[in-house]
Amino acid sequence: MRTETTTQPRSQQTHRGQSSERRIALPTECLRSLEQHRERQAQEREAAGAGWKASGYVFTRTDGSPIEGATLTRHFHALLRRAALRRIRFHDLRHSAATLLLEQGVELVVIKELLGHAHIGVTATVYAHVRLRLQRDAIDLLSNALRSPAQP
Repeated sequence: MRTETTTQPRSQQTHRGQSSERRIALPTECLRSLEQHRERQAQEREAAGAGWKASGYVFTRTDGSPIEGATLTRHFHALLRRAALRRIRFHDLRHSAATLLLEQGVELVVIKELLGHAHIGVTATVYAHVRLRLQRDAIDLLSNALRSPAQP
């Protein structure tokens, strides 16, 4: 067993290897938002001058340093309150996206790739409850079709 120690805050520790890095497609709206963010961040970098901390993160504080997890959580919960949505963990957005994709008929293997799961079994297990609901919906559709066949 190999263990490593680090002096970095937990939010800056790397939990996975380089194999977890991947390219993903994003909706046009997300790309536009990221481009606008990059422009704002360039202004922040210029304003910070020599005080800019090149952390390598996309989302940073105004001086380029990483955003602490507690700060992200606080801002995220404030957004949820303003939108009158129930309180969830930031990580739950990942599950929400995967669930919505499954409900839209996206194949499990595609969702596995988007989430970066090494094995499809992980994805199938985590989202089994969604798949069961979709199966029940499919059986209900079949039942309706058998009860009232289409007229020629």
